Amino acid sequence: MKTTIATHFTSVYGPVQSWRFGRSLGIDPIGSCSCCSFNCVYCQLGKIERQSCTRQIFVTTEQIRQDLQSFKLCNLDTITLSGSGEPTLAQNLGEILVMAKETIAKPIGVLTNGSLLPDLQVREELAIADWVAVKIDAIDSDSFRRIDRPMSTINLEEIWAGLLQFRQSYSGKLAIQTMLLTAWSDRQQTDYLHQMQTLQPDEIQLNTPTRPQPLVHQLAARGNHPPQDLAYPTKQLKQVDSEVLQAFADRLETAMGIPVRYP
Repeated sequence: MKTTIATHFTSVYGPVQSWRFGRSLGIDPIGSCSCCSFNCVYCQLGKIERQSCTRQIFVTTEQIRQDLQSFKLCNLDTITLSGSGEPTLAQNLGEILVMAKETIAKPIGVLTNGSLLPDLQVREELAIADWVAVKIDAIDSDSFRRIDRPMSTINLEEIWAGLLQFRQSYSGKLAIQTMLLTAWSDRQQTDYLHQMQTLQPDEIQLNTPTRPQPLVHQLAARGNHPPQDLAYPTKQLKQVDSEVLQAFADRLETAMGIPVRYP
């Protein structure tokens, strides 16, 4: 039987304490029904309810503006567009970023899986953000499909091509997020390093599943509640040892001379 927690939807949530971004206020441009072009095996939201590559307006920019008025905007490090799925699916992404920058005197960023980066308009809208973090969980197509479970029309090569185009024109801070579910082989690490040297991001963030995964979609999972506070069934995913993360991070940092962080 499905267990869900009745939650009134607000497009603004948090603040969330993040090891990557500090104290972050979240903006959810997707809505109460999760929608993404991926259905990652480790997704903190639980199983994605709707997979799509089609952009549309899920939450109006005006609703987000009104929801922001209910939150104290002090003692924040950043504002993050993320929430209930892939934020670049929101057709009003550019409007939201402009409105947020006019409303809040804090850096505004976007967490994205990169699947829509081949779209020039998406790249132009993302360029409004002060920082963008793009998820790259695999360096080969088989691993990509096994871990991120994208829609069949999405391929890793096109994501990389779009990401390289975005890097060439983007003047903000670009971070790459990579989720490690197992320790990577030396060959995998080497291939990843070569791709990062080509891309030249400003920062790399190595992650491993540290939060319990809901068995079904939970809106409350957008935040970072302590495990003892969770009011819905979850499962704990296997984590990669911190020593493995540190060794990989040290290798990348030494070779590239950029910050490489991990939890």
